[in-house]
Amino acid sequence: MVARFTLVELSTARQEIKKSRFIAVAGPVADEAAARDFIAARSDPAASHNCWAWRFGQSYRFNDDGEPSGTAGKPILAAIDGQGLDGVAVVVMRWFGGVLLGSGGLMRAYGGTAAQCLREAAKAALIETVPATVTCGFGDLTLVQARLGAVPGVQLRDQAFTDTGAVLAVSTPKAEIDGVTRLVMDLTSGRAVIRWDE
Repeated sequence: MVARFTLVELSTARQEIKKSRFIAVAGPVADEAAARDFIAARSDPAASHNCWAWRFGQSYRFNDDGEPSGTAGKPILAAIDGQGLDGVAVVVMRWFGGVLLGSGGLMRAYGGTAAQCLREAAKAALIETVPATVTCGFGDLTLVQARLGAVPGVQLRDQAFTDTGAVLAVSTPKAEIDGVTRLVMDLTSGRAVIRWDE
């Protein structure tokens, strides 16, 4: 599995190329709607062009905002993918300085500004998780909740009570599935039922 990363916080980078000013802003996004909101919030209406790209899992979009086709959005997306990033949106704003850069120059300027911004950003590794449900009785519930909460990367998402106990919705790092299954079975002497949604 290829290691994937996301950004921890906003990052910016600035370049001036042949009198045109380029400013890139990158940040983490939780989903496609958040990516669109990020782009709308970070774009500057005073800029000549607000070109952007985002990737979230297998979904991605890019936009040249009036620049020649393929000279802005695609190089920005290539900068995101080239650094193994996911859950990231980047806006590169250009203020035209009067000198034409040509297609190759535009691609280098947009892609280079985005890449510089992303290189300088603080990153965190993305860990693939798997959802599960744990069904256990009231007698085991407190211990199961406490011990699962102590496992790094395991998150309790929700709980629903039944007549005899509770159903816990959890997410677990994929690498920890076997360990978490053993833990739950050992804690409850096999009384709990755990179902993985792989």
